[in-house]
Amino acid sequence: MTDLKTLLDSVQQIAIDAGEKIMEVYERDGSIDVQSKGDDSPLTEADTKANALITKQLRSLTPDIPIMSEEEAITPYETRRQWQEYWLVDPLDGTKEFINRNGEFTVNIALIRAGQPVLGVVFAPVLQLSWLGVAGEGAWKQEGAASRQAIGVAKMGADKIRVVASRRHGGEALEEMLLRLKDLFKEVELVNMGSSLKICILAEGKADLYPRLAPTSEWDTAAAQAVLAAAGGEVTRTNLEALRYNTKESVLNPFFLALGDTAYDWRNALGELPE
Repeated sequence: MTDLKTLLDSVQQIAIDAGEKIMEVYERDGSIDVQSKGDDSPLTEADTKANALITKQLRSLTPDIPIMSEEEAITPYETRRQWQEYWLVDPLDGTKEFINRNGEFTVNIALIRAGQPVLGVVFAPVLQLSWLGVAGEGAWKQEGAASRQAIGVAKMGADKIRVVASRRHGGEALEEMLLRLKDLFKEVELVNMGSSLKICILAEGKADLYPRLAPTSEWDTAAAQAVLAAAGGEVTRTNLEALRYNTKESVLNPFFLALGDTAYDWRNALGELPE
């Protein structure tokens, strides 16, 4: 298998190149043309162009490693269950944020080995920020051409918890969790954000918990999960078991928790949660 550190620079550049394609569409005058996919999720020219660039360059970089992307037909499980290693790609995570031009969208590229993300690159084109993670090596944040800065999760304090929530997906279960946390902490700070940026800010120590009690797909989470894990955190199912990939026909994730301080007693703090 290819050494992960030797891949990181190349994968980051692929994500940046895809970001340039996305920005070509983003910066045009007028509204962004949107189509609907079979699941009613939005599709734009930027999704398609970024996907074409990423898949072409990954196939050139690692011709023997298969690719699964949100914007391509999903390989049948009977075939992909044999994969011990594959790329998992979301060319434009946060398409609704892209359409609304709020800047909170990312390019996500992850390498999965034996069901776990071991390398992840998350690139935010508007912000020109990259979050990078390699299992066993560490996690970094990079702005533009500046030097990479090592990042890590924050330790939990007794008085305050910082909770990240989706701009578009909340619901009763999240509200119940927040009420429980308000009984445990003097202050519960809620931060709303789009796309995989939610997990990345945990990786750099700017938040403590991101509960996702609404549907996502595997390509939505893998790259950021790799970054968070490399920074010392973890992404788990709501029963606190590891969130794994390519274990079933469906590519939908169960509900999950992104956690910063893994030594904290999250089971006691959060109680029973829906799966």
